[in-house]
Amino acid sequence: MKKWFKENSTHFIIIAIFIVLVFFYFSPIFGGKTLMQHDVMQAEGSQKELFDYKALDGHAPLWTNSMFGGMPTYQIWYAHATNVTTYIGKALKTVFPVPTDIVLLYLLGGYFLFSVLRLKPWLAAVGAIALAFTSYNFIYIEAGHLNKAYAIAYLPPIIGAVLLCYRGNRLWGATLLALFMALEIRTNHIQMTYYLFIALLVFVLFELYYAIRDKKLKQFAQASAIQIGAVLLAVLVNASVLFPTYEYSKLTTRGKANIVKVEDGGKSGGLDKEYAYDWSQGVGENITFLIPNAYGGMTGGVLDEKSDVVKFFTSKGFPEGQALQIAQSLPTYWGEKRMTSGPWYFGAAVIFLFVLGLIIVKDRIKWWILAATVLIIFLAFGRHFPLISDIFFDYFPMYNKFRAVESTLVIAAILIPVLAMLAVNELLTKGDQIEKLDKKVLYTFIGVGGLCLVVALMPSLFLDFKTSTHRDFVAHLAQQLGDQGAANELANALVKDRTSLATKDAYRSLFIVALTFGLVWFYIKKKLNVTAFIAILGVVILADLWSVDKRYLNNDSFVDDRAAKSHVVEREVDQLIRLDKDPSYRVLDLTTNPFSDARASYFHKSLGGYHAAKLMRFQEILEHQFNGAINEDVLDMFNVRYLITQNQQNGAEQIQRRSTAAGNAWFVNKVTFVKDNAQEMQAISSFDPTKEAFVHEEFKDKLNASRLGQPANAEIKLVSYHPDTLKYESTSPNDAFAVFSEVYYDKGWKAYIDGKEVPIIRADYILRALQIPGGNHKIEFIFAPASMRISSMISLIASIVLVLGLAGTVYFSSRKNKAPAKK
Repeated sequence: MKKWFKENSTHFIIIAIFIVLVFFYFSPIFGGKTLMQHDVMQAEGSQKELFDYKALDGHAPLWTNSMFGGMPTYQIWYAHATNVTTYIGKALKTVFPVPTDIVLLYLLGGYFLFSVLRLKPWLAAVGAIALAFTSYNFIYIEAGHLNKAYAIAYLPPIIGAVLLCYRGNRLWGATLLALFMALEIRTNHIQMTYYLFIALLVFVLFELYYAIRDKKLKQFAQASAIQIGAVLLAVLVNASVLFPTYEYSKLTTRGKANIVKVEDGGKSGGLDKEYAYDWSQGVGENITFLIPNAYGGMTGGVLDEKSDVVKFFTSKGFPEGQALQIAQSLPTYWGEKRMTSGPWYFGAAVIFLFVLGLIIVKDRIKWWILAATVLIIFLAFGRHFPLISDIFFDYFPMYNKFRAVESTLVIAAILIPVLAMLAVNELLTKGDQIEKLDKKVLYTFIGVGGLCLVVALMPSLFLDFKTSTHRDFVAHLAQQLGDQGAANELANALVKDRTSLATKDAYRSLFIVALTFGLVWFYIKKKLNVTAFIAILGVVILADLWSVDKRYLNNDSFVDDRAAKSHVVEREVDQLIRLDKDPSYRVLDLTTNPFSDARASYFHKSLGGYHAAKLMRFQEILEHQFNGAINEDVLDMFNVRYLITQNQQNGAEQIQRRSTAAGNAWFVNKVTFVKDNAQEMQAISSFDPTKEAFVHEEFKDKLNASRLGQPANAEIKLVSYHPDTLKYESTSPNDAFAVFSEVYYDKGWKAYIDGKEVPIIRADYILRALQIPGGNHKIEFIFAPASMRISSMISLIASIVLVLGLAGTVYFSSRKNKAPAKK
């Protein structure tokens, strides 16, 4: 054991350095503070009901009524107790609080990848830093996209495991691939995994070509087959994550539309293309890979008291504090995204080395990195260059399920540092063999440094600093200021500030590129030894990326726990509504955008909420019934008893109690069958939900209409509420049709009348309904999806196989290492 520690001491020292870096970057966390993250705040609202019942029952319910009228909780939070990777994640979080564990995973995953690429430990450590500290890795954390950040952290080690399978130890490669892929899938951010598969598909095609060329098809087939097995095992380990998600996704906005839009050309599957392309990377914005503020940085909050905008307002008599506050609200970002939290910055030193790598690296992996990076960048362009993106959106399986196509750049953020470090490795191992190396290094500096210099000296040559809607922006300013001349002056001041931001960062990047060039130049001229070269290079890359990351995730991003929880402080309107002790009714908070905000869900069963995958039927109701004006009849059928509004004059929040809310359940006088979804949607545009129900013809065989009578002297009421179990009592003189103010979801809900299962009918496009026989009856709805029960068992079995596989790999590897060498 002592010998083993000594042999691996360098690795332990590097890991210790990684931990120190994480500690210093996130020092406020260790001082008792926490990050204020938008998505985390929203998650707290959406999860409140399920955690309340988890505290009562010892396990979380599988359904919640706190958002969108009701949805499965396994898309919000689920324990996945039979999945072994759940406990790996918990163990890491126990030692390193979120998000320190994420950045440590970034570093360790990168270090593993570079070690598989056979870089020496200290160079691998520099590569891990270059990979981990790319700007969006921290921007995602600041925004609260934690699942996405975890998913990104596992991408590099997956690539490393694939490389091991094809070029190294297949046993360890396959075992680690199964482990890392299982951890990746467990993050439940399939979009990141999908983009990795695109890049790896390109890699496999390259490997296939080389296998054919070198007559090694058998070895290629064996390596590929063992990886397929490893990925399949990872999928089975995550059965409880994937199978219910797949089942649910088919009924969400990611699935097939129920009402086909004419503007979609008759297509009904996947996201709307305009929505999916909403966050597309501008073609020119790729310059931010090298110069972070070339496009103004993040949308707002960038300008300081020295800015031209502040000077404009102070010249008009505004106090400096107010002028600064207004300036920080103006958009310095001038790209075509609606807003952005920051640029995709990979590091000036890294880009210099990447370009050098394209010239000097001989390893065939270079061509995969180049091809995959180019493809990924073209996909990120989305609507700005749809030629390639449209092919994937229209024809590649599942590609149209994902939005924000700029996210493909997470792959470029891995591959570009990889080639950069391979370039350094080429200098270290084969520098003397590279022809005209000094000229290649010099030409790279002229190219990359020259671009920085041109932007610094002549920024308007490449950059416009105005959005395509600049005229509309100026018109809006004129309306706000009441003066067209002042609006033009302010707009010009903003353009000057944008130009200044780009120029300053261009000089900054030029300095870093020149410094990196100098390091390389002194090394190849034998003026610098290997140790000093790697150490200084590591410091330059870390300082460069660290300082840019701190623009977006810094000590000001942290608040004490009390301030972090202030966003869920109960308002007076919430307190008043909660005096109503009825077991179930809904609330719609109109003081915000209710369907992209889950704060109301923290206190109420909200009709609104915040989630990336609403049920398609609910989304279609929003589009048809709440577009422009709110359909009060639809609010009635959803039992929306309270509206929270805001007085436009004084901003005071008010409660409106709706006496027309239909209640938890009711009998109707009439059932009308409709032939299709469009007709059903049209029918609920204006109707009395307590009098008439509209039912799709597909449910005719589940309803004996001839037995239905008028519900005179009939009554139905909710007597017990639990998210997974709803109990009602009814009385009626004859068979009657009851509608329930609950979302119809046939992938787990079952209905029982006096203990006997009966079919659930969908009514009014989205609600549940039952035919209830005359007399007194007890009715029960229970949510117990078979997909969760079966998939959890599969996950348990696969987890056992994975653990045994890991143990077996360790055992056989240790035996092999201990075996005496053959004479």
